[in-house]
Amino acid sequence: MSFTFLRMIVALALGLLAGPSIAQTKPVLTVYSYGSFVGKYGPGQTIKERFEAVCGCELAWVSAEDAGSLVGRLRLEGESTKADVVLGLDLNLAAEAKNLGLFAKHDVSTSNLALPITWSDEFLLPFDWGYLAFVYDTNRLETPPTSLKDLVASPNGPTIVIEDPRTSAPGLGLLLWMRQVYGDDAGEAWQMLKPRIMTVTKGWSEAYSLFLKGEADMVLSYSTSPAYHIGVEKKHNYKAAPFAEGHYLHVELAGMTRMAKNPELARRFLSFMLSEPFQSAIPEGNWMYPAVTPASGLPTSFADLVKPTKALLFTPEEVQSRRRAFIDEWLNATAR
Repeated sequence: MSFTFLRMIVALALGLLAGPSIAQTKPVLTVYSYGSFVGKYGPGQTIKERFEAVCGCELAWVSAEDAGSLVGRLRLEGESTKADVVLGLDLNLAAEAKNLGLFAKHDVSTSNLALPITWSDEFLLPFDWGYLAFVYDTNRLETPPTSLKDLVASPNGPTIVIEDPRTSAPGLGLLLWMRQVYGDDAGEAWQMLKPRIMTVTKGWSEAYSLFLKGEADMVLSYSTSPAYHIGVEKKHNYKAAPFAEGHYLHVELAGMTRMAKNPELARRFLSFMLSEPFQSAIPEGNWMYPAVTPASGLPTSFADLVKPTKALLFTPEEVQSRRRAFIDEWLNATAR
């Protein structure tokens, strides 16, 4: 066997051995999000497949229970966080999240956003939005309340399931909604409502599951929640009750961390997040309004949803400065 031929065989063998190693050098983008987004019924798998088809990378989801849990995890991990991108933060917690000092500027254009508010944040980007609402089953509740004050003040009104404002984004939203409507009388309103609160859950999924099992007449959810029942189950008996005072606005956000292993890949994901492949997966994947309206428009399951005429909202800075006081007010009122 000639020396040249032997070298060819060795080189071929080394090439075959190196093949798997080369395949394993594909960059990994680690994205923190919440459970229902990345779970079996959420849009996470679809978005993963669509991004991986164009990025030459692997997208690895890391799940937390809710938006509040995401902020808590970031606070604990600090600069040792493994997150390249955090997706699923709540506008109400935006100031608190940014004050951790972990986010980098996104440098992504927001000129095509379709939100009910103007957006100018340099660190966080919206990817979907909706309105908080109380959802009910028309087969169970024929005459729902027509306002938040109607819900609160009716002694024989419907029973409800809500989420804990300390751990849940919609739970915190209800706290702020009550404050927007009642002001300094919110504590008294909570006392009136307390007898008809069947339970307070840690997160949205548990609350909605209890409602579907018939544990309460209404559940704190979103005005878009009935779209799921229409689009997937072909059921039209679930509705969101329109409230005369307006509905509290819910906006979900994402941002890249300063510790991102591949900042350009993280920014590429954020740009992708506002593109058609991502945004088209939101309406009937996360059952919210997309931050950028898809070219095909919204699906027919969204056609007859409640459309609030007034969006209620505190600024993130107001929430950060008053959140503790509002939570204490709620605890004191509901503990009596």
